[in-house]
Amino acid sequence: MSAQTPSPKAPTHRSGAVWAALESCATAMALVDRSLVLRAVNQSLHDWLGAGARSWRGEALALLDAKPPRLAEAAARALAEDRRVWLRDARLRTGIGDRAADLALTPLDADTLLLELQSAPVEHSALRLSESLRGFAHEVKGPLAGVRGAAQLLQRRLDEPEMAELAQLIVAEVDRLAALSDRLLNAGAKPHLARVNIHEVVERVAALLSAEPDTPGIRRDYDPSLPPLAADADRLQQACLNLARNAAEAGARTLSVRTRVEHGARLGGHGPRYALRVDFADDGRGVPAELADTLFEPLVSGRADGTGLGLAIAREIAREHGGELGYVSRPGATVFTLLLPLGETES
Repeated sequence: MSAQTPSPKAPTHRSGAVWAALESCATAMALVDRSLVLRAVNQSLHDWLGAGARSWRGEALALLDAKPPRLAEAAARALAEDRRVWLRDARLRTGIGDRAADLALTPLDADTLLLELQSAPVEHSALRLSESLRGFAHEVKGPLAGVRGAAQLLQRRLDEPEMAELAQLIVAEVDRLAALSDRLLNAGAKPHLARVNIHEVVERVAALLSAEPDTPGIRRDYDPSLPPLAADADRLQQACLNLARNAAEAGARTLSVRTRVEHGARLGGHGPRYALRVDFADDGRGVPAELADTLFEPLVSGRADGTGLGLAIAREIAREHGGELGYVSRPGATVFTLLLPLGETES
């Protein structure tokens, strides 16, 4: 705690009793005093924030707000009017990037406020995404068959090894997309897990990007000691490809891919555990402010010709593997972070 931070006040009898009952509650909660300083943060909120060793106790509530001053204004209004105030679609800063949530701010007494957090619902967006993808999968199967046949004919007639290799790449990618289409048409299909080397996945993505125009230069910062993870290689490749293409579409000149082990990750309600962390950092335009709250929603795009499916699919793939996708962004410096469980729980 800094020297400028006031010493935490002792909780009143009522707020202390409430906190004793809610400290271990699964709902993410915090106590806030009249000066809008966090006096206690329960474990559920601590985990949701991905705060690591940071306790947040004694720090200003405003530090959590990614869209100031909405949070501080709502908290002040709840205390001044002595009533519960809801803050819909709040944007909070966390250890894995900004996250959206609905907040309830309830006065416990004249000096104490209870903050309760509910993650923004995803059922509606998941339904929209599922329906959109099934329609796409149905329509794309015919053209894919034609592309595959043409690529096979080219492969047989090309004498240059480099050109034949590109034709084989087309055939392999068409087969992968056809398999993905079949899986999307089979609602509720689970990923086919096998031991996957993340660096082989990223290198294949780099090879695919190199054949596309206006591709950013790729810098690699790999941890060679990373173990294989249980994943669906095709699905994981699709997520990484979407993130890499997102950087290219944002006008990035350089894309840096960094792999590390993340300690103490809490994913899908499990943890602490080891996780594989893959950072896709680019120097492009950044995420438009008006899309910050809906970036991972299907059919949302910052480009007039964009489908708005790339990032939504990437997040869905992360979550179907028990992981998560987050981001932090400003013009010239955007990082999308993919976290995937490695399967070992920390002691």
